[in-house]
Amino acid sequence: MNKPLRRIAVFCGLLVLALLIRDNWLQYVAASDLESDKANPRVTIERYSQPRGDIIVDGKPITGSKATPGSDLKYKRTWKDGPMWAPVTGYSSQRIGANQLEYIDDGILTGNDDRLFFRRTLDMLTGEKKEGGNVVTTLNGAAQKAAYEGLKGRGKGAVAAIDPSTGAILALASTPSYDPGDFAGNTNEEAEKFIELDKDKDKPLVNRALRETYPPGSTFKVVTAAAALEHGLYDDIDGKTRSPLPWVMPNTTTPLKNEGDLPCKNASLREALRVSCNTVFGKIGSDLGKDKMLETAKKFGFNSEQFVPVRSNASNFPEDMDKPQTALSSIGQFETAATPLQMAMVASAIANDGTLMEPYMVSELQARNLDVVEKHSPKEMSEPLSKENAQKLQEMMETVVKTGTGTRAQIPGVTVGGKTGTAQHGVANSKNPYAWFISYAKTDSGSPVAVAVVVEDSAADRGDISGGGLAAPIAKDVMKAVIASKK
Repeated sequence: MNKPLRRIAVFCGLLVLALLIRDNWLQYVAASDLESDKANPRVTIERYSQPRGDIIVDGKPITGSKATPGSDLKYKRTWKDGPMWAPVTGYSSQRIGANQLEYIDDGILTGNDDRLFFRRTLDMLTGEKKEGGNVVTTLNGAAQKAAYEGLKGRGKGAVAAIDPSTGAILALASTPSYDPGDFAGNTNEEAEKFIELDKDKDKPLVNRALRETYPPGSTFKVVTAAAALEHGLYDDIDGKTRSPLPWVMPNTTTPLKNEGDLPCKNASLREALRVSCNTVFGKIGSDLGKDKMLETAKKFGFNSEQFVPVRSNASNFPEDMDKPQTALSSIGQFETAATPLQMAMVASAIANDGTLMEPYMVSELQARNLDVVEKHSPKEMSEPLSKENAQKLQEMMETVVKTGTGTRAQIPGVTVGGKTGTAQHGVANSKNPYAWFISYAKTDSGSPVAVAVVVEDSAADRGDISGGGLAAPIAKDVMKAVIASKK
């Protein structure tokens, strides 16, 4: 072979080698990135080429799929009672994408999850169309409806309800809400609807039960009471505390004030919680010190994100405080902030005799033939207080509902424990305060539900806003719904 032909042959050989290397690199190295690249339309076309699997509540789907004729994206998502369930499901939009359960479990819902490989292979052999699997939730439909209906018309607010014995989330409501069906498709009008919602100052797209942190106000006093019992500051809930009135915060000339003329001087823990004495619990926090208060708050879940599996923002108990700030933090002020889920966790740990279970809202993932792909097992998260001290705190919270600030949560024939809270809002408390209520219900068979409710009713008369007045009736309806569903 002469030299020119040899050069051409070598050059052609190098071209073939480069082609083989490029082909193998695309198939085995870059395939995953290309497949997930948002600029690849085949990914989106494939995702919406068949009906999605469903999100299940009480054994029934709360989602569906609808054909979209004339579009490359053949099916779009539908929801039953979209605004009520949006805080749970999230959205799945052909134009915008997905979030919350629709995003986290997208692989199961589309049928693309690696754990469904055998099912997909079998479908190819039998000629069956690929279909998505199901996400089975722990939610209680009646409780969710009670929570959502209770919040409607109240401005902004949220409800979280938990089964104390397992950590299963029974309700997760947030208002104002949105209908994810309004932008499930791929039109410009639907994209504009999403932009409108995203810019709304009332943040309807935000799941307040998980993502908003509020000053918990007096509901935090149950955490402070737990710290007092656990660290041995007091052991008799009916004995007098060392609580002068007025009480001037350490290193200041500022007295900590109570709301009204309350019998707080040296009040017992039970009485102080019943009427909600700032002085008693502020002094407890100051006497214990920030380290012991922080230790107890962390055991209840403060300062840590929760994944249920949707991420919940970390609630906050300050780590760097002086004595006056520790006093204020111990009554739910200063920089103390909590999600509704966090305060439901506090109530559930007390109801569960001191054991806090890890919260979750997906019980199992299913293939389309209902085979279980993954099943959740309840897990113990921590033990914020002993059984003996938890039962003392139960007595205190039950007194709040029997004769204290939480009487509107009473349920005939059911033992209810609770704590009200009215938390400051705005600079110098200039805006309408947040109304809080945390509670649990007990029946002969145990405690089936713990609830946290927060309401920000900007339309209400400021003097009419209280945890007992606005939030307690909502919690009562949620607890009644759960109890009725167990019968």
